[in-house]
Amino acid sequence: MELYEYARPGLMAGKKVLYVHGFASSGQTGSVHTLRLLLPDAAVVAPDLPVDPNEAMNLLRDIVSKENPDLVIGTSMGGMYTEMLYGVDRILVNPAFQLADTILKNNGLGRREFHNKRADGETSFLVTKSLLERFREVSSHCFERASDDKDRVFGLFGIRDTLVDTLGLFHSHYPQAIRFDGEHHLNDSVIVHSLLPIIQRIDDRQNGVSRPVVFISLSDTLVNHSSGMPKAVETLATSYDVHIVSGFDYNTPGTTPDVVKWCEANLGVPVWNRVSITNHKNLLLADYLIDAEPELNGGQEFMGTLIHFGSDTFKTWEDILTYFSRLGGQ
Repeated sequence: MELYEYARPGLMAGKKVLYVHGFASSGQTGSVHTLRLLLPDAAVVAPDLPVDPNEAMNLLRDIVSKENPDLVIGTSMGGMYTEMLYGVDRILVNPAFQLADTILKNNGLGRREFHNKRADGETSFLVTKSLLERFREVSSHCFERASDDKDRVFGLFGIRDTLVDTLGLFHSHYPQAIRFDGEHHLNDSVIVHSLLPIIQRIDDRQNGVSRPVVFISLSDTLVNHSSGMPKAVETLATSYDVHIVSGFDYNTPGTTPDVVKWCEANLGVPVWNRVSITNHKNLLLADYLIDAEPELNGGQEFMGTLIHFGSDTFKTWEDILTYFSRLGGQ
């Protein structure tokens, strides 16, 4: 993938993003370079963290106090630290809330090499039982003020993460727990397809932006032509508030969760918490409805602009994207 094609000028424009790296890493991690490329109008601050967790937390709290970041993004160990930076919008990616146990499980005692260059020139560090106990003590303070920040914290959890599994723990304190198609470590694809959509939601809320709403009616016809749907949803979501709507058999309501699972597996983060279930599409309050079967469940009576997928005008997703590109976000 050519990263420059995904750059988002204007996203977090004039704002400051603090990036908190993971265990054995540094502020020179490739994820920082990717974020700076994708968010060219934002300032991305990425310090090298001290190995000692108490020193790391003191440094981070000092940076937050002095730099006043608009958003903090923490990964793995950094996600654990980031949770405790209360009063700021935060994204935690695969947070390692039980880092001491994770290190022990992966035979992490002894001399360890840093994965990236550091400003102090250090190339390795020593992991001792004493250091693990300090990690354990610091992490014991996670969630102490979670009730104050419930709407300001997002958690992103890779469905193929084999190192940590803290989604349940996170979700017991914060409602915004989101699974994404990825592993433990961030890569460019995850940043583009899973992290950026959440950054946009936060940026929109901070700016008081309300985007035009697009509903996409999920049906067998649309699913059978879904090869271009993920790209279309992701593209539309950069300018519109995209939601999925699906009908259901009233006599077999147990099938409803399958819709959410399909959306999570095929459409990912852009439609997280954007799935509605109704047999009355005519009651939807939205600007646009993309529907392959508007004759069902009141689609033809939709009060906004109806886009009939499969019609002569909108035979493909490319036709729909062309239409919306000409609207320019209106």
